[in-house]
Amino acid sequence: MAAVDTTAQSVTRVPQVLASKVERPSTGWTSWFTTTDHKKIGIMYLVTALVFFILGGVEALMIRLQLGAADNTLLSPQVYNALFTIHGTTMVFLFVVPIMAGFGNYLVPLMIGARDMAFPKLNALSYWMFLAGGVVFYASIFFSPPEMGWTAYTPLSEKAFSPGGGVDAWIFLAHLTGISSLVGSVNFYVTIANMRAPGMGWGRMPLFVWTILIYAILLILALPVIAAAVTMLLTDRHFGTNFFMPPDGDPLLWQHLFWFFGHPEVYIMILPAFGIVSEILPVFARKPIFGYKAIAAATVVIAFLGLLVWAHHMFTTPSPSVVLIFFMLSSFLIAIPTGVKIFNWIATLWRGTIVFKSPLLFAIAFLSLFLIGGISGIFLAIFPVDWQLHDTYFVVAHFHYVIVGGGVFAIFGGLYYWFPKISGRMPNERLAQVSLGFMYLGLTLTFLIQHSLGLDGMPRRIYEYQDIGNLELYNQISTVGSWFLGLGIVLSLYNFVRSAKKGAIAGPDPWLGNTLEWFTPSPPPQNNFDEVPRVRSIEPMKDIRRQVERQSGITSDDRELVSH
Repeated sequence: MAAVDTTAQSVTRVPQVLASKVERPSTGWTSWFTTTDHKKIGIMYLVTALVFFILGGVEALMIRLQLGAADNTLLSPQVYNALFTIHGTTMVFLFVVPIMAGFGNYLVPLMIGARDMAFPKLNALSYWMFLAGGVVFYASIFFSPPEMGWTAYTPLSEKAFSPGGGVDAWIFLAHLTGISSLVGSVNFYVTIANMRAPGMGWGRMPLFVWTILIYAILLILALPVIAAAVTMLLTDRHFGTNFFMPPDGDPLLWQHLFWFFGHPEVYIMILPAFGIVSEILPVFARKPIFGYKAIAAATVVIAFLGLLVWAHHMFTTPSPSVVLIFFMLSSFLIAIPTGVKIFNWIATLWRGTIVFKSPLLFAIAFLSLFLIGGISGIFLAIFPVDWQLHDTYFVVAHFHYVIVGGGVFAIFGGLYYWFPKISGRMPNERLAQVSLGFMYLGLTLTFLIQHSLGLDGMPRRIYEYQDIGNLELYNQISTVGSWFLGLGIVLSLYNFVRSAKKGAIAGPDPWLGNTLEWFTPSPPPQNNFDEVPRVRSIEPMKDIRRQVERQSGITSDDRELVSH
């Protein structure tokens, strides 16, 4: 009981204790170049990934402008091919995966009660390798941008078809960002396995930390395969080998190697988004997460099955029927643990005391949009259906509902949720909700209609099309929607920049959160914790607040009234 009292007393004086005991580090801009503080590295990851997100978004808007009218000549075929290659590569390699690393870098040590990552210098190396990969790749636009699509299918990426340096820059991007993700993943694994707070067993670990753990394991398993593939492609291009180019090489070998990495990459992008949603929903429903163990187990099962289904991207290749059936059925199986998560999230909200703040609204938007993407994925997992829809805009719609409707909406929900902890200030709630409205409307207009485009037979990756049937009308709707989506994103980015300077002071725990990052001041001091509390449940901050209430007579209702 004495230990509990000590923890409770420490909460009441956390800001004063930490302010007095911790020597503030240098805050000059040069300190960011040499820092090994996981929080600064996390912020650099987040900001850099958002910069690349803006670049990728501008590229997407240019693509949509070209496709907004039939027989359009706004862009040349070469520029268009380069744009969709750079756009896809940017969003996958330079935005979604690294921004999840940014959340993980900032939050994992705070959530598990650690003072830093296990290997701080290795952590810094992972960021600078990521940045170097992005700089090398974007430098290619000044001499020979790649035009082979973000999947770099051979023979389009072979030297005979792409003689310039753009493909080589793409290869170096894959290597540099791969090294970044690999050393970062090892760091995450060691940190989570060995540096948890007293009492935080595997069954009390925050669900976001669970998803970062699985994210790291998937990267460790998948990255060596893509590293081997791009090395083989590099030697094909410059050293006379012939792994992929017919007649002696096998183009299907590239597809197998790429998608063995590429399909787990989808779950590498989306599983941390699941973790973000799993942290937001119980806080704003004011009730515990429903089925904690089931959600954690479903995360592991999704990752395992995600390693077994890579060839469902290859249903139109010459493969035996028994192989097609195996990959179809294994793709169906992923729907089961994913459905478990969705039903548990809904059950968490059911009969909760809902607090309608922007993080919750983004999480609810995620639920509805990701569900549409998941259902369309079931259609594509049926290989006779995929034969008809493969390489049409139906696939584009499905992919973007999963990655944008799922990943991006969860990312923005997480940014709004943890923005007070990172900046010490509250975002503008009204502007956040307006931004969400534009983003939801824009995504729906942009990608829902693309299902119809695909069903009408419009192939993807084409530069122009003829005005047949409703193709031009559908594309015009999609293009208008893309600008609504872009406007919504710009409003949120403006909200973050403005609120970081002028937002209301947040305090250590403005949302009445459940996990240990809310035990520290906002923003946290360099060493995170002077006194690490003992964890007694999956909601340690609730336990701590109960002890404070018993000692001080201040109830949770009083705290919530003050915070709002």
